Amino acid sequence: MAQLALPYCPDSTELFERIRHLPYPALLDSGGYGGSFGRYDILCAQPTHLLQAADGNTQLMQVSPKGELQQRSTAGNPFDALQQLLLEQGFDGEATGELPFCGGALGFFGYDLGRYVEQIPTQACADIQLPDLQIGLYPWAIVVDHQQQSCQLVSHQLTTDELTQLSKSLTKQLKKALSPFRLSQAFDSNLSAKDYRQRFEQIQHYIHSGDCYQVNLAQRFSSTYQGDCWQAYQTLRQTTGTPFSAYLEFPEGAILSLSPERFLQVNDGQVETRPIKGTRPRHHDPLIDRQYKQQLIDSPKDRAENLMIVDLLRNDLGRSCKTGSVRVPELFKIESYANVHHLVTAITAELEQPIDVIELFRGSFPGGSITGAPKIRSMEIIEELEPHRRSAYCGSIGYIGLNGQADSSICIRTLVADRDSTQTDSGKLHCWAGGGIVADSDCEAEYQETFDKVNNLLKGLQERYLPTA
Repeated sequence: MAQLALPYCPDSTELFERIRHLPYPALLDSGGYGGSFGRYDILCAQPTHLLQAADGNTQLMQVSPKGELQQRSTAGNPFDALQQLLLEQGFDGEATGELPFCGGALGFFGYDLGRYVEQIPTQACADIQLPDLQIGLYPWAIVVDHQQQSCQLVSHQLTTDELTQLSKSLTKQLKKALSPFRLSQAFDSNLSAKDYRQRFEQIQHYIHSGDCYQVNLAQRFSSTYQGDCWQAYQTLRQTTGTPFSAYLEFPEGAILSLSPERFLQVNDGQVETRPIKGTRPRHHDPLIDRQYKQQLIDSPKDRAENLMIVDLLRNDLGRSCKTGSVRVPELFKIESYANVHHLVTAITAELEQPIDVIELFRGSFPGGSITGAPKIRSMEIIEELEPHRRSAYCGSIGYIGLNGQADSSICIRTLVADRDSTQTDSGKLHCWAGGGIVADSDCEAEYQETFDKVNNLLKGLQERYLPTA
């Protein structure tokens, strides 16, 4: 592994602007959130290969330095194709070095990638052009360590001399010109209050009939936009910083994620997942805010809901981890963010073999915290009741490095910009919010919770970028 020290930059968005003109730029942004979750930011661009899955097909393409795609092969299952691509690059799962990522696979796994693992009916409208999976093979990355206040340009494939030349070329590049971002209309939901109640009651029927224990029901908020979504992301991160934020950009659009939830991390064969189940809103009055927090701590319903998903994920991890290694070191921990308090549990395990990281993702996808239990039946009910496919929402953004490390988020608090194919900087902007419905859920409370989760995102954009009449 080669690495080259760069000047530390507390705000990684300034560094990202220096590489954003390159093809398929990606920023995994902890925002200096603090603690172990907010230590590193990872920036990369200009992949050599691009793996895409869409409409049941998987393609591996070579990427030119200018971003032109040339199909290299048509593969089968995308998880198998990803593993083969990594193996070709020398991946063996053995962790090397202290940095979390030194080049490798990075991108997004859309929620509907679950269709490549399980047979799910086709009912909801698929109206977003992003693929089900898009993973770039990146030969280099910039890693910012907020704890050590350091910055490294790193690579598992380039030499130190090549990194030096790359560094010089990046410092010479002009920033990509920004076209002013604005919304053309207010966000509008694909479910009315009446629609939501009908679906809530159908889920209750399924629960009492024995089909399931819990179903995550989401509504989608949509607007139209013009301009550069990077501006929108920068605005959101200033007020809604989370440890698993990300910004990914590609010809079809962009993903703006302000996620607080870890999906899967692999560090030297040790696995951790941190499902979120249980939410209360924040309040500007400290006393009321503490009361909301205590309500969540004391809620039997939220603790039971969280425990259902913990059991599901323990089973998922057990498929590719050592028997007896699954543990729950943190149960019902409170994590507080700008707009909500969350109930979070940590589940850990140890891989049978370090190279089994792809099997871990396959066996756990999509994350149980955003489907329900049992997972497959819940996914079938979601497909039946939600009008539109979820795209990247409730999927995952993350990396599997050639150095044996991996980390990923659950794409909640996430917006998808679906770019108009006839225009460069305009299209539709979508944002979802959902929650787990169980037998003793209250419809009005669950409906309000969806707004509590994303109001700070939607209102934040509307207040700044929606022209007043």
